[in-house]
Amino acid sequence: MATFTIAQRAEITLEIRKSRFIGIVMPVPGREAAMQEIARMREAHRSATHVCWALMAGGQSGMSDDGEPSGTAGRPMLEVLRHHELDGVLAMVVRYYGGVKLGAGGLVRAYTDAIATALKSSERTERVAQAEIEIGVVYSAEPQLRHWLIQQKYELLNSRHDTLAHLHLRLPEAALSQAEEAIRRLSSNAEIKRLS
Repeated sequence: MATFTIAQRAEITLEIRKSRFIGIVMPVPGREAAMQEIARMREAHRSATHVCWALMAGGQSGMSDDGEPSGTAGRPMLEVLRHHELDGVLAMVVRYYGGVKLGAGGLVRAYTDAIATALKSSERTERVAQAEIEIGVVYSAEPQLRHWLIQQKYELLNSRHDTLAHLHLRLPEAALSQAEEAIRRLSSNAEIKRLS
């Protein structure tokens, strides 16, 4: 089953009964990056009443109501991300309280609307599972291998040289077996090690 992420960060502002809700959605690689973004948002909005968030990131998903009544902020935001079949996405809402209580139903609607509206201005893209491998080849095969990598548009992450030339690359997981065959055609004694 395909999963999706978003192409770029999007931010919107909603005024609801004198409270200001700033909805932000952004792609993130995982929980650690999400926590850094949340900390940045808290720093940028020190006078905000709440900075609530929801994260869809495989086994690293999570949410926080940040002081709002339980289940009125984080969970509704997480449900919006689930409804859009998103993964690798952080949703945050910064709330500046305006003095009028919204009630539990009003809060759920406000947080849901903030994220749903932010998602409307962000392009949804298919998330392609990636794999990382390290290839070890004799030095004479390295130029051909690098040329092949450029042709395939695979991402070269790192290289090192000792008795062999080692290239660390990222490619779509679905292309892995085909890539291994092509590498062995370029260098029959290539060492291929799966890293992730």
